[in-house]
Amino acid sequence: MSDTPTRLCGRCQELPAKLEGTGRLFLWCPLGHSFGKLVAFLRETGREYQVRPEAQCVVVCVADGDLGTLAVSTVGALTQEETRGTRALFLAGDGEPGLADYPRVGSLQQFATMAQAGWLLDMLSEQRLTSHFQPIVHAQDTRRIFAHEALLRGRERDGALVSPGRMFQTARDADLLFQLDLAARTTAIREAVRHQLRTHLFINFTPAAIYDPAYCLRSTVSAISEAGIPPSSVIFEIIESDRAADAYHLKGIINFYRQAGFRVALDDLGAGYSSLNLIHQLRPDIIKLDMELVRDVHVDPYKGAIVRKLLEIARQLGIQTVAEGIETPEELRWVRAHGVDFVQGYLISRPQAAPAEATPFFTG
Repeated sequence: MSDTPTRLCGRCQELPAKLEGTGRLFLWCPLGHSFGKLVAFLRETGREYQVRPEAQCVVVCVADGDLGTLAVSTVGALTQEETRGTRALFLAGDGEPGLADYPRVGSLQQFATMAQAGWLLDMLSEQRLTSHFQPIVHAQDTRRIFAHEALLRGRERDGALVSPGRMFQTARDADLLFQLDLAARTTAIREAVRHQLRTHLFINFTPAAIYDPAYCLRSTVSAISEAGIPPSSVIFEIIESDRAADAYHLKGIINFYRQAGFRVALDDLGAGYSSLNLIHQLRPDIIKLDMELVRDVHVDPYKGAIVRKLLEIARQLGIQTVAEGIETPEELRWVRAHGVDFVQGYLISRPQAAPAEATPFFTG
């Protein structure tokens, strides 16, 4: 693990250049019909363009500062499927595409997002990221903090916080998910060290942002080692909404983490149709019950039956459990009475910049 991070994974650690300046936008349409619509749109809007019908390609001249507007308006001229099928490439100046440009060709939809994603590229390059921490406490004694979950936040240049939802949606659409996910992991480690965190640390990760765990995750493992954090204190949490469809790929990631001494948690159990299959395929150390299942579980017999069965399965398999989204004393009493190990939610504490050192005690 002695390699420096810059030598480990260029896909995760190198940021693409911002799309800006003067040049030409090459657009290859999937169908002749789409090609005709695009040409008609450019003609009606007075754009300067060239037509290359043999390749169903349109070359649009781009003035400095106009690329984002052009990309968005072009997307609006086509259907969603046409936008996904149309390939796009921007070249500065008046050069022609070559083989070296092939990897940069993507969908028009992706290109349009990338043309407007300069704010995220700036945030990543300037490392304007931080983590807020939410405690996970023992269900039977909520004063005992078991762990803190690190939750990514961005910062505008004026200090205003940017939600992770906005960052990750832009990253997915602009093909920046690899870079953002790595930055989220390393930020969690950095902030945990800065605050001298002494509890366990939950770090979220996105399976779709990992090509090969032995290659893509070495920098994360190195960062934890260099920070002096015991591997047994770190729990990597698979995000339900970003789980890879390939269970074999997920197993490879989990095996890599476990071989390095970490534990693994399965997030939002009950939110996805494949959750139960993932339990036996991945055999997590911890499962987190989806907050929608926990909400009003004490008065909803359907939710109650499902949660009882999930907790029973976990106990039989020796898997620890976390009930997410606890907001009322009644929800806490119900999950506590039915044997959940840990709880997390606004009733206990909201996420905050500095990890909570004390949490309230709830009786009953």
